[in-house]
Amino acid sequence: MLASIISSQALISGTFAIIQQSLAFGCFPRVKIVHTSTKYHGQIYIPEINHLLMLACVLVTFGFKTTEKLSNAYGIAVMFVMALTSCFLVLVMIMIWKTSILFVIVYVLIIGTVELVCLSSVLYKLNDGGYLPLAFSAFLMFIMCVSNYVYRKKYHFDQEQKISPLKVKETLDEANYHRLPRLAIFHSELIHGIPPIFKHYDDNVPALHSDLVFVSIKSLPISKVSVDKRFFFLRVKPCDVYVFQCVVRYGYSDECNTEEPFERLLVERLKEFIRDDSIAKSNRVSTEQSNMVLENDCEIQEDAKFLMERDVEVVERAYSVRVVHFVGEQDVIAGKGSNTAKRFVIDYACNFLERNLRQSSKLLDIPRKCTLKVGMIYEL
Repeated sequence: MLASIISSQALISGTFAIIQQSLAFGCFPRVKIVHTSTKYHGQIYIPEINHLLMLACVLVTFGFKTTEKLSNAYGIAVMFVMALTSCFLVLVMIMIWKTSILFVIVYVLIIGTVELVCLSSVLYKLNDGGYLPLAFSAFLMFIMCVSNYVYRKKYHFDQEQKISPLKVKETLDEANYHRLPRLAIFHSELIHGIPPIFKHYDDNVPALHSDLVFVSIKSLPISKVSVDKRFFFLRVKPCDVYVFQCVVRYGYSDECNTEEPFERLLVERLKEFIRDDSIAKSNRVSTEQSNMVLENDCEIQEDAKFLMERDVEVVERAYSVRVVHFVGEQDVIAGKGSNTAKRFVIDYACNFLERNLRQSSKLLDIPRKCTLKVGMIYEL
C-alpha cells in the first residue's frame, strides 16, 4: 500500500512537470499552473490535470475490475519508459557528452538487447489491458501535435500581420476620428511590433482612446520579480500619438492585483518612464549642443520639462476617466485550398480544445467590468 501511494504521487508530480514543459514549448493547450513553493521552481500543481487524473483512475479501475489487467497496463508503460529513456540517453551520449562511438555501440548492444527482451515479454499482454497506455499516449500525442501546429501557425500569422511601430502614426491618421480621453490597454503575446488585433479594432470601431498601451505579460522561471524591474516600456514615435509598448514580467510566486491594482501600478511606472525618458533626451540634446550659449540650453530644458509635465498630465487624466482592457479572442479557420487533414485539425480539433479550455482573460486575471474582447478570425 505504501509503495502504491509513493508511486502514484510520483506519477502525478511527473505528469505536472511534463505538462509544464510542454506548455512552455507551445505543445499543450492553456492550463493554470499553481506554484506551491516559493523556493523550489519544480513544485507545481495543475488543477485541470489533477481532476482528469482522478477521473481516469476511477474509470480505469471500474473498467478493468481486476488487478491483473491493471498490472499488464502498468508493466507495458514501465518498459516503454525504460526503452525510450535509453534512446534519449544514447542521443545525449553522442551529441552532448561526445562519447566514443565504440562505447555507444557496446551500450546499445548490451542494454538495448536486455530492454528489448523485457519489452517483448510484456507485449503479449497487449490484449489483456496493455493497450491502455498505448491508446492514452496516442491520444495525448494527438493533442500535443494539434496544439503545437496551431500555435506555430498563429505565431507566423501574428508576425506577418503585425504593424510596425513606425506605421502607427500613419494608421491613426488614416482613421481620422476623434480620440476619447481614456486609457486603453491591449493585451497581446507579441513583444515586438503592434499586434494585428489593433488594426482589426481600428478598422471596425469608429473611436479610439487617447492613450494606448500594448502590454505583453511574460512569466519568468524565478520566484519573484521586484516592482522596479517588472515593467519595461518603449515609446512609439512620434510622441504626440501617446502610444506605448510594455512588457510586464512576473515570477511564478507573484500575484496580480494584491498590493495595488495592476492599472494603477502600470500608470505610475509609465509616468516614471516618461520622466526618465524626457530627462535623458534633454541631457542628450544639451550635450550635442554644448557649444551653444547657455540661454539656449536653459530654453531646451524648460521645453523638455513642459513636454514632460504635459505628457504625464495626459496619461493621468486618461487613467482617471476610464481604463479599458482589450483582449483578443482568435477564431482559427483553415484557409482556402486546405486539404481534409488540415481542415479537421484546425476547424474541429483545435476549436474543440479552445472552447473547453481556459480563456486568456482568466489567465491574465483581468477585471471583467473593464474588459472588452475583440474577436478576430485567423485564416491559417
